[in-house]
Amino acid sequence: MDTFNYTTSPYAVRPDLKQAYSSYWDDLARAGSWWTGAERVAIAQEVRNATACTYCALRKQALSPYHFPGNHDHSGSLSELAIDAVHRIITDQDRITQAWIDSNADGGLSEEQYVELLGVTVTVFSIDEFNRALGLPLEPLPQPLPGAPDQYRPARAVRGTGFVSMLPNKGKFTEREKGLWPKNRSANVLRALSLVPDAVRDWSKVAAAQYLPAELLIQFKPDVGRSINRMQIEIIAGRVSSINECFY
Repeated sequence: MDTFNYTTSPYAVRPDLKQAYSSYWDDLARAGSWWTGAERVAIAQEVRNATACTYCALRKQALSPYHFPGNHDHSGSLSELAIDAVHRIITDQDRITQAWIDSNADGGLSEEQYVELLGVTVTVFSIDEFNRALGLPLEPLPQPLPGAPDQYRPARAVRGTGFVSMLPNKGKFTEREKGLWPKNRSANVLRALSLVPDAVRDWSKVAAAQYLPAELLIQFKPDVGRSINRMQIEIIAGRVSSINECFY
């Protein structure tokens, strides 16, 4: 996919950001571990539908989001469970529960499918919010490519830390699992998508450009090659995390 034209931006956009976004759209178009390329692009479209969904706006105000009747504004390309999952992650993520994730799995949206869907959702939303912040149109979604999901599930992934299974931060990794985080430097925020290793890789490439590469997270030197210094970066990151009620 061609790199989106950021020449109309009121601010200069770093080349690594443009490249990270272009690379992500290319990856999105391909089949993942649990969704086809067409389904992954459909998930991305639901990310955008959720931001203007009337039902989501009303449900957000409800005392309980799990007993509020209505229907999402959606494109109709995914199952109702998948559509609801994307919309809930975007509009009401602080009320997601273990019971809800488990009930989705019982209904046909497997834990593995949910984790890949989560990875696509948060990464697409991160890119879209970047464009919105600059007052720019959203980048066009890619045309999906043919191919079948490989259904790879890490054998060592276990429950116990969060709502979904994760890889342990240490131990022997297979070739499919290597390089997800710096050696002996993992954190739960990096492990959260590790049930689908490529979801970690796809998200990490965008996060490295928008924030910092994983290997720099524990290096608190002032100059990290950004327009603002490390202390300013962390003040902004901490404030955004607080507003979004981030676990981490």
